[in-house]
Amino acid sequence: MKVRFWGVRGSIPAPGPETNRYGGNTSCVSITTATGGLVIIDMGTGLMHLGATLMASAFGKGAGRAAILLSHTHWDHIQGLGFFPPVFVPGNEITLWGPGGSDHVLEGILEGQMDPNFSPLQTLKNFSASFEIRAVQVGVPFEVQGLTVTARLHPHGGTSALAFRLEEAGRVFVYASDVGYADGVPDAESIAFYRGADVLLHDTTYKPEDQATRRNRGFSAYDEACAAARAAGVGRLVTFHYDQDYTDDDVDGIVASCRALLAGTAIEVVPAREGDELAI
Repeated sequence: MKVRFWGVRGSIPAPGPETNRYGGNTSCVSITTATGGLVIIDMGTGLMHLGATLMASAFGKGAGRAAILLSHTHWDHIQGLGFFPPVFVPGNEITLWGPGGSDHVLEGILEGQMDPNFSPLQTLKNFSASFEIRAVQVGVPFEVQGLTVTARLHPHGGTSALAFRLEEAGRVFVYASDVGYADGVPDAESIAFYRGADVLLHDTTYKPEDQATRRNRGFSAYDEACAAARAAGVGRLVTFHYDQDYTDDDVDGIVASCRALLAGTAIEVVPAREGDELAI
């Protein structure tokens, strides 16, 4: 698997000179499989840039195939969909897997953002590509582009979000953004889900001092991510979903603090940064 970061911010895009090094787009990660399959996780504004890149490939000719895994439907995880060029090319086939309990409910939620009050697209049916929507059955493994995927619900403030465990030929990548643990302590079920991952991408929205006054928002501080990585015995921890108000210098501090907390372990700390790619 090759994992590439297209958007790493949380809540709202934060472009500008103080976020240039890590990037200001919201959540979007792509995974290229060993056989060339494409899996996309979340559809923040980073999806627009991924889509522009894909247009130079089979997607620009109407012969592209991809799957999208959607953790939840907050704006910063869906707002790139209407600006994803491959959906406007006839012949492309895209399947989206996400929350909602049923295909119909999930489709209705995504149709909502296409309402004429919010978007000139008016409806998902104006996509030229095949765009199939499927609700995930939590805890039931399914196959996507040659990967085995298992989803788990975790708490996210007043709602919930999906974490995804992706496996290929014995290698494991876990995506766990937008998670807020009760009392800031990673629970046993979450640790079991992350256990032994080669790479754990984990929410590190806040510094602990900021988390103390914002816990009801449903995000993690970097020390909680480190605690989860240590308890689960992962190989690499990827920091992600940085608060929109944090500068690149703030993110540097988060990464340095994570490395200090995990010093003496075998866990490598890698910051998610737009354009960077990890091989698993």
